[in-house]
Amino acid sequence: MKHTPVDDALYGYLVEHGHNGDPLLAQLARVTRERIGDMAIMQIAPEQGTLMEILVRVSNAKSAIEIGTFTGYSAICIARGLTDDGTLLCCDTSREWTSIATEYFEKAGLGAKISLEIAPAIDTLAALAADRTFDFAFIDADKVSYESYYESILARLTGNGLIVFDNVLWGGSVADDSNRSDDTVALRRLNDRVAHDDRVQAVMLSVSDGLTIVRKK
Repeated sequence: MKHTPVDDALYGYLVEHGHNGDPLLAQLARVTRERIGDMAIMQIAPEQGTLMEILVRVSNAKSAIEIGTFTGYSAICIARGLTDDGTLLCCDTSREWTSIATEYFEKAGLGAKISLEIAPAIDTLAALAADRTFDFAFIDADKVSYESYYESILARLTGNGLIVFDNVLWGGSVADDSNRSDDTVALRRLNDRVAHDDRVQAVMLSVSDGLTIVRKK
């Protein structure tokens, strides 16, 4: 097996040797820790944000959707990668957390590109026009609904469009059959489903807490 274990020192080296030091995003991460406290752990890692912006840019995505916005770090990365006329629909249920996000959308000069819906994402998806499609999707919300988000978004995804799932390794618990928590079981079921879905091509990466990148055939 070709795999390099990553300890804290090597992880620091990894982050330092990518373009992961954006001042605005660093400020947002700091503000999130100050205002949210321990829940700030839900924010994506810097290298994850950089990777997603690259994916959006190279795929020339114009329309994107994000399920789970939190304080806006990932949304800024996605929106920056969109075409000049691109749009991002953000779905979340927390006005408290997304109030920070909207503040930083404006600071990033992305307010016109990003719209925010405060409601259960399943309801938001169901209410979209039948012909609404997306080129890119990021799913980072309640794990028990990942399969539902997957099916709903895949049906609206353009050919060669991408879906990125966060937390697919769930701290390694997905490989521990004795762990039967609701979130772990849901993630394990989603991972199995994607791995055997002939509608897509997919790769799972050990970036942060695990990312799966799905391309619709």
